Amino acid sequence: MRILFAGGGTGGHLYPGLAIARAVQRIDPSIRPLFIGAQRGIERSVLPTTEFPHELLDLHPLYRSRPWENWKTLRGAFGSWRSVSRIARDERPRCVVGTGGYASGIALAYAATHGVPIVVQEQNSFPGLTTRFFSRYARQIHTGFPEAASRLTPGATTQICDSGNPIEPPPDPLPERNAARRAWGFTDARRVVLVYGGSQGSRAINDVVAEWATRGLPEGLGMIWATGQGTHADYARHDGGNVRVRPYLAPVSEAYAATDFAVSRGGAIATAELCAWGIPPIVVPLPTAAADHQTSNARALAAAGAAELILQSELTVDRLDASVRALLADDTLLNRRAEAARSRARPHAAAEIARHILELIGGRLSTRRE
Repeated sequence: MRILFAGGGTGGHLYPGLAIARAVQRIDPSIRPLFIGAQRGIERSVLPTTEFPHELLDLHPLYRSRPWENWKTLRGAFGSWRSVSRIARDERPRCVVGTGGYASGIALAYAATHGVPIVVQEQNSFPGLTTRFFSRYARQIHTGFPEAASRLTPGATTQICDSGNPIEPPPDPLPERNAARRAWGFTDARRVVLVYGGSQGSRAINDVVAEWATRGLPEGLGMIWATGQGTHADYARHDGGNVRVRPYLAPVSEAYAATDFAVSRGGAIATAELCAWGIPPIVVPLPTAAADHQTSNARALAAAGAAELILQSELTVDRLDASVRALLADDTLLNRRAEAARSRARPHAAAEIARHILELIGGRLSTRRE
């Protein structure tokens, strides 16, 4: 049986689809996922490295600030519709799983007009335009944040599941934190903070952290700082003592294992991973994210007691230092936030979503829990 997975443009829309597809195949190896993505998205470089067949189409977003360029969107939509029709004629898919972004719209539209069941996975607390539009046609909607449900208009037969965001679950039990710290070379750090501004890094966060490190970190604090590959050379000089500066973290689990709290952007997948590891973040949302969804994510986590929100416009060395020192001085506060983060975690979301999909299409469900 074939399932079409459509989503991309950014890693936040592509990687959830990959996690779900792998979970589906672990449960029912007869399922054959096929990915549909955009030639201009991150999937162009990621999908060829995966085990999945894929088609990259001439898909474009809506150019809201440059509307005269939307002719590209229309041209790409017509050509991509023909491509999706060809794929479906070769073998009718049992369902289409959309994980958001402009790369998913055409495949979902084809499914809606041809009676193919639609499953949507929405990562953010403020749903994207594609999810909001197709929610009325979906058989299942899986939300990464339960707050997203109030902003959707489901159809009469739509099932909304608070499944969480599909991530690689942490090991159970978690690694021993002191041993993980020693592996990083922290011999006298009582706490460790992880600074992570996304896969490309964040200049706004990095510049503040650099000044903070120059002033001197609070006593007993170690820092793992992922700068992003493109800017690592600008900050590498801060490596040493209780500071570890890396361009990126692979595997990131080694950093999570040593971390007590984090300073991060508000991306849905990154915050889902932090919650799964019980790591409460100080979230500095990317203000230019579509529909300001990172701020919505951060507000949801802060309202649950799992995070602190600092707007980028309010991020200063003094503000960051005060927030960190408050956590270092109050174990009860840190533990309360960590427990609230764990309460938001859905580490086995991918397997849960996969089982719902297989129930929908009549796939084989193993008795073994993933």
